[in-house]
Amino acid sequence: MNKIFIFLFVFFAATMTISAQKKVLIFSKTQGFRHSSIEKGAQVLKRLLDNEKISSDHSEDAALFTDQVLKKYDAIIFLSTTGNILDETQQDAFVRYIQSGKGFVGIHAATDTEFEWPWYNGLVGAYFSSHPAVQKAKLDVIDRKHAATKHLDPIWWHKDEWYNFKDVKEGLHVLMNLDEKSYNGGKMGDHHPISWSQNYDGGKVFYTGLGHTEESYDEPEFQKHLIGGILSVLPKK
Repeated sequence: MNKIFIFLFVFFAATMTISAQKKVLIFSKTQGFRHSSIEKGAQVLKRLLDNEKISSDHSEDAALFTDQVLKKYDAIIFLSTTGNILDETQQDAFVRYIQSGKGFVGIHAATDTEFEWPWYNGLVGAYFSSHPAVQKAKLDVIDRKHAATKHLDPIWWHKDEWYNFKDVKEGLHVLMNLDEKSYNGGKMGDHHPISWSQNYDGGKVFYTGLGHTEESYDEPEFQKHLIGGILSVLPKK
């Protein structure tokens, strides 16, 4: 009798664990410039998610953006997407997805995406404008309690491609600010957010402007930045 009880307990515990497992979609469709770091980034993201017992799919098929398909994901990551990647029907499904309380993560060129869609501008928080050459720069870590930045010192020197942004949304919770005096080519002045979070239209959002180079995905600090940001947008239920 005891053995049967133990078996049933283990069986139902395992079933509940599987059903409660989080799942994330890594989406990297490009209609403009394509970053060579996408494949490396997707591999690293999958490994980081695996380590957290979070399952993931990587796709560039916009046909996945339906209510039926998206509902199985707890968050969607736009990994250096570019251009107009969703049609109107797919956009509507994405809006409903976020409104249902799910999460969104934008990495690097996610701000170089859907320039003609105001709702998306509000979601991602800003649009790409220009960038100088890849170089090392100083990042001031504004929020050291957020899951994406709590592992960092107040100052982080990092080599990447530094975006200048336009149409920056007011009220973003800035996690890191770029010090334009530390590199060449900044055009935003003292207020140059490079990573932020927000609540938007029912869902949670994390964005990081880092991630242009393949090498950046090998850096432990950047890996912790990414997985912390992903975990921060997952629904609690």
